[in-house]
Order: sequence, then C-alpha cells, then structure tokens
Amino acid sequence: QAKLVESGGGLVQPGGSLNLSCAASGISVSEHTMGWFRQAPGKEREFVAQVSSVGSLFYNHPAKGRFTISRDDAKNTVYLQMTSLKPDDTAVYYCKATWFQSYWGQGTQVTVSS
Repeated sequence: QAKLVESGGGLVQPGGSLNLSCAASGISVSEHTMGWFRQAPGKEREFVAQVSSVGSLFYNHPAKGRFTISRDDAKNTVYLQMTSLKPDDTAVYYCKATWFQSYWGQGTQVTVSS
C-alpha cells in the first residue's frame, strides 16, 4: 500500500529556510510525478512544485527562484528546499505522487512568522 510521509515543517522567521522531506513507501518515486502542494487557512490547495519521472522540474510563480524540488531515488524520498520564506508561505505542505493513481501525504505545517 502506498504511503507518503512529510516531515521538516515548523516555525521559521521571515527570510529563513526550511527543508521538507516526503518519504515514500509502497511506490517508487522515480516512476511517479512527485509534487508539493500547499494549503493556507481559508484558501484552496495550490500547486508549488513538481519533478516528473524523467526529472523535469516545474514551479509555480511564487516558488520560482526561492524553492527547489529534488528527488533521491536511492532513499525513495522527495525534498522541497525553501529559502527566503515569507509570511505568505505559511500553509500546510502536502506531497503528492501521481502515475496511474494519485496518493497524498498527511501534510506538514510551515509557519513563517516573527
């Protein structure tokens, strides 16, 4: 059974950095499009970044230049390195795996506040 577990969230000051991890089991991250999404209070879930099975990267506009998605096939884990964090980045961050089916993790809270 597929399972995605996010970790690495927390409280950080504006301008700070966080590294999120998404550890997969039951599926291979190298065979899936792996994505990061986020959902802020009162808002819809939005796309942040993705890495395809062939390694193509894509970012939404707010993340471009500040966030970096990467994949470690040996560890079966996907990462989201976030820098220059802003209060608007505060949200629950979710990992998603997509191929023939889609799987979601339970999310990790990121709070950017002074």
